[in-house]
Amino acid sequence: MVKKSMTIVAGSMNTARAIHEQLKEHIKDQAVTLLAYENGICTKVSDDLVLLSSELTKDDLLALGCFDENSETIIAGRTINYDFIDQIVSIPSGTPVLLVNDVPETATAMIDNLISLGIDHLEYQAFCPGMEAPDRKFKVAVTPGEPDKVPESVELIYDIGPRLLDFSTVTNVLMSLDTLGNQAGRYSSVYLQKIIKIAKRLAASRQEIEGLNSQLNRLIDSLKEGLMVIDETGRIKVMNEYALTFFNSRHYQVIGKMAKDVIYNAELLEFIYESSGLGSDFIEIEGHSVAINKMKTKTGEYILSFRRPESILEDHMSIKQEFARRGYTAKYQFENIIGKSAALTRAKTLSKKLAKSELTILFHGESGTGKELFASSIHRESARKNGPFLAINFSSLPDELVESELFGYEEGAFTGAKKGGKAGLFEQADSGTIFLDEIGDVSPKVQARLLRVLQEGEIMRVGGNEIKRIDVRIVAATNKDLALLVSQDKFREDLYYRLQMGYIKLPPLRDRKEDLRSLIEHHLHMGAISKMSIDEDVIEIFKAHNWPGNVRELKNCLGYMSAVSESNQLTTMDLPEYLQHVQKNTAEVSVATDGLAGEELFILKAIALFEKRKEACGREKLATYSIGTAFEMTKYQMRNRLEHLKEMNLISLGRGKVGAKLTERGRHHVMTIK
Repeated sequence: MVKKSMTIVAGSMNTARAIHEQLKEHIKDQAVTLLAYENGICTKVSDDLVLLSSELTKDDLLALGCFDENSETIIAGRTINYDFIDQIVSIPSGTPVLLVNDVPETATAMIDNLISLGIDHLEYQAFCPGMEAPDRKFKVAVTPGEPDKVPESVELIYDIGPRLLDFSTVTNVLMSLDTLGNQAGRYSSVYLQKIIKIAKRLAASRQEIEGLNSQLNRLIDSLKEGLMVIDETGRIKVMNEYALTFFNSRHYQVIGKMAKDVIYNAELLEFIYESSGLGSDFIEIEGHSVAINKMKTKTGEYILSFRRPESILEDHMSIKQEFARRGYTAKYQFENIIGKSAALTRAKTLSKKLAKSELTILFHGESGTGKELFASSIHRESARKNGPFLAINFSSLPDELVESELFGYEEGAFTGAKKGGKAGLFEQADSGTIFLDEIGDVSPKVQARLLRVLQEGEIMRVGGNEIKRIDVRIVAATNKDLALLVSQDKFREDLYYRLQMGYIKLPPLRDRKEDLRSLIEHHLHMGAISKMSIDEDVIEIFKAHNWPGNVRELKNCLGYMSAVSESNQLTTMDLPEYLQHVQKNTAEVSVATDGLAGEELFILKAIALFEKRKEACGREKLATYSIGTAFEMTKYQMRNRLEHLKEMNLISLGRGKVGAKLTERGRHHVMTIK
């Protein structure tokens, strides 16, 4: 018996192929021709059987004069591809969804298909090209293989592939081709299996939704605050167990009832209905003061939360304890900054004033002048004092780590990235303060990202594409001349002016030597050196010294002296070697710094010492040498300082074992500071 041939005609070749693919398992050896209206049809379509994808396809062929009345023709009945049913069922109930196809008739037919299958939990609207732009509320679209026709305003597209032939159409095709007898049992079995699979999926989805609702209800009931949701008509939709305790009611007495019929507190009803969409207040309910917060949703519902004041205080205490456990707390306050000199008093007074504002702060001061003390004190004095306080030192981290530490990263962003990613310091400091120390050492790339934080209050994790809003106050510090770095194109001008809004100059110790005695007394009454006293001769020598390492150097010096002293009295015999040459009453002794920081003067002297020993020294050796001194530095900090000294023509830097060497100008500086 000669097998019949068939031609499939559809609007697009994708649809024609999808229909053919569906029929293949039943007509494997059948000769099939595929035609698409979009590719152009020039001759009359005739065959033993012509299968048209829809009535519209027939109309198109008639209009072209290509429809053959003598050929047996079947117009397909179509339904959605059941393999994608999970995607549609998973869309949240009540979501506005556009059904997008090439023409209105097929889009409407899709909606009918979905509703007939019981997928009626969504707000459907048909859409095709040429229609008026849909309402902005439609952020989700479902389309049968026509994603290019979805409006640009849609944010999420579910492409469920071209619609397939329904049961009766496949049966008619097999009958026309004289193959139904052989295939009837198998086809019925396959069809029934699909129906059963769909039923199982829908049942599983309903069970999952019911399970999620149950979990959500348990979660809402476990909250430590009362929660109530009132719809736009004034009817109570949700009230958790904790909220019910405020009204001495049960679920069945309030859910679905009008709020005004079950709430008898006039002040609360006025707060719900007559105040603005957002707000909070304290209202007395059943003899108890209750903190109430209200917000209005986009759909017109009101969400109210109820808390007793003592519960809020308990949460604040637990948050503070967690911050302390993680080290996210400000350790110092203004009382910890010792001294009453005019220069220090000016800095403290200005800092206290700026602490009350939300301005970005920039501290400019040499190493050891107390920049972190001031930053911590500003946080403690500000409205953010109950939030976290985090700090990062740019010069102590390699460039490649700075970005991930500050902004966090997503899973897979780089080799070694943690599973699930990691929140950066900005995210962890949300609602608090972040202290950016040594900001003059930050790379241009990070400078650009910091500017975005300052301008927009937004960050994006490394390797991510989601913008996160943060509420963080930035306090920065540097010992460098940022204006000079701007003129040298090493620091962004726009970032510089953003930071300058709250500029505070911190005085070096040599400019406030009247504070020396109080600083000495303070440090002598701390820790292991609490029983020590100090000779006046030592104090006079201290006054003659210029303290390039500032208060940090003074503290370390006192620590050293107490360790080597053989009595409870610190004398000139206990002075570290570098202070032995300083004579009392030598106020004329000066340090020719030329704007160098104390750390850089220390490095110059260290290089001179290694040269005297005929030893090479690189950044690692110098960093090791600095351990235990007033100028202890990491190798990354050392690298930055060496680069600065090289730029000032005070040292040269060689590769490998050559290391750092003093230039003639550098030797002159070393001789001067001796």
